[in-house]
Amino acid sequence: MFHEYDVVELTKALSESLRVGTRGAIVMVYPGAQPEYEVEFVDELGQTIAVCTVSPDKIRLTTDAAQ
Repeated sequence: MFHEYDVVELTKALSESLRVGTRGAIVMVYPGAQPEYEVEFVDELGQTIAVCTVSPDKIRLTTDAAQ
């Protein structure tokens, strides 16, 4: 389970601009039997690309210390 403000990256592409490895921060958790997460995705400069609701099978926590 993920938490608000966790930094995550996509494990599956959502669109042409949201490719595998795109990073973002969880801004809201929708709890339930199958939780979903509102994630603000950003580019390498920290500019917002998109805000999307994502299922947990499409994201993972980043392990890079330079988040």
